[in-house]
Amino acid sequence: MNAAPRLGFIGIGLMGKPMTLRLLTAGYAVTVWNRSREKLAPVLARGAVAAESPAAVAQAADIVMMCVTDQHAADAVLFGPDGVAAGGAAGKLVVDFSSIAPESARAFAKRLHRQCGMGLVDAPVSGGTIGAEQGTLAIMAGGAPEHVERVRPVIAHLAQRFTRMGDAGAGQVTKLCNQIIVGCLFPVIAEAMRLAEAAGVDANALPAALKGGFADSLPLQVFGARMAARRFDPPLGAVSIMLKDLENAASVAKESGVPLPMAHTAAELYRLLIAQGRGAHEPSVLIDLLAGKR
Repeated sequence: MNAAPRLGFIGIGLMGKPMTLRLLTAGYAVTVWNRSREKLAPVLARGAVAAESPAAVAQAADIVMMCVTDQHAADAVLFGPDGVAAGGAAGKLVVDFSSIAPESARAFAKRLHRQCGMGLVDAPVSGGTIGAEQGTLAIMAGGAPEHVERVRPVIAHLAQRFTRMGDAGAGQVTKLCNQIIVGCLFPVIAEAMRLAEAAGVDANALPAALKGGFADSLPLQVFGARMAARRFDPPLGAVSIMLKDLENAASVAKESGVPLPMAHTAAELYRLLIAQGRGAHEPSVLIDLLAGKR
């Protein structure tokens, strides 16, 4: 029987923390690194081992997982002076759960293999912090088939669905399709909730009333209730992250000659929220925008 792979996890944030905790619960040895070291406390308390740099994580692990903010952060983690590439070796893999531009994912895969022989699977996730905590994420993968299959037993502890969509970058394109749908749903749900309020209907009851019908969705059930209650803390996601994803989608669409009128409109609403200083808030705060509140 093959020994369990040694794991690394870089980026112990809103998503990375619950994902790492699930891997520790499953019995894996996990070496971790985070730019803000104080965020490591919850996973260290559960048995993770702290490394001094991403390079040290790569030296200690067979499979290095990472979940960082954007392609700039991913670039720094992978190829900075003490980055993963500096400690990597042939036969090891990186699984990048970050949501980044598809072209960046393709470039990173080529550069990582060229510099140290490591393979890379781009594996952005959908399902939010709740999915991360429950192990019910949907993960879309791009990369070599043998690399995807090698990490599948590990990913099984994190996701209810792990689908290879094609070669490097395909996972990121799929995530952008996901974000177009989700990013446009938030404004639509906010409009429906606000209309209910203004017309004298109990908005708190709206998600339950629509459950099971054609208008139902997981975002409606989770975020519709939060909108009605004006309960935005702790935040489930961030306006700035949603805008970043929609901007990446717009870039791919421009290259492909595909118009995205709905996504463009949604992006403008998120830009307005950021201009109001609400970039770190979850997208549910759109209902305050529609209500004329700041």
